[in-house]
Amino acid sequence: MKLIIGLGNPGKEYLNTRHNAGFMAVDAFAKKHDITFSLEPKMKGMLAQVNLGGNKAILLKPMTYMNLSGEAVSLVMNFYKIPVEDILVISDDLDSRLGRIRLRAKGSAGGHNGHKNIQMHIHTEEYKRIKIGIDRSDVIPVIDWVLKKFDSSELSIMNSAVEIAANAIEDFILGKDFVKISSEYSSK
Repeated sequence: MKLIIGLGNPGKEYLNTRHNAGFMAVDAFAKKHDITFSLEPKMKGMLAQVNLGGNKAILLKPMTYMNLSGEAVSLVMNFYKIPVEDILVISDDLDSRLGRIRLRAKGSAGGHNGHKNIQMHIHTEEYKRIKIGIDRSDVIPVIDWVLKKFDSSELSIMNSAVEIAANAIEDFILGKDFVKISSEYSSK
C-alpha cells in the first residue's frame, strides 16, 4: 500500500493559497478518479482510499496545519504499516517558478516547515516528493507570500501544474519506477 500526502492548511480561508499546492494536487487526483475524502480525527487528517488496478493507496490531507504535518503522516504510516519507501509527499516549492514540477527521491526540508515536521516525525529525509513551484516575491515577506491566494492567471498555471502532478501520483500508485516518473513529469 502507498501513502500519498498533499500538504496544505485546512479551512476555506486557505483555499487556493500558494502553501496549499499539495492539497490542490491530491484533490485533482481525487476528482479525476471520483474519490471522496472523509475526516478521520484520530489520524488528524482527511483520508481517502484508492484502488487502481489492484494497487492500493491512502490519500492524506493533514488537518494539523502545515507546521505540524508530520503528526498526521506518522499516525497514518504507523496505523497502516506503510514503509517510508511507499510514501509520496506533494508540496509547494518557494524556490521554483510558478507551476514548475520537480520530483525528488529524497532531500532536505529546504526551509519548508511541512517537510521539516515530517522529517522530525518519521526520522528520515529519504522519502519521495513532488514539489510544485509557487515562485517567490521580492517585496512580500515569505509568510505572507505562501498564504497569498493565486490571482486568476496564476491559478490557471497552477491548475495545469496540479493536473501534471495528479498524473505522476497515478503512476506512483501503479508502481512505475520513480526515476522514470521523475524523468517524465519534472519540468525542463
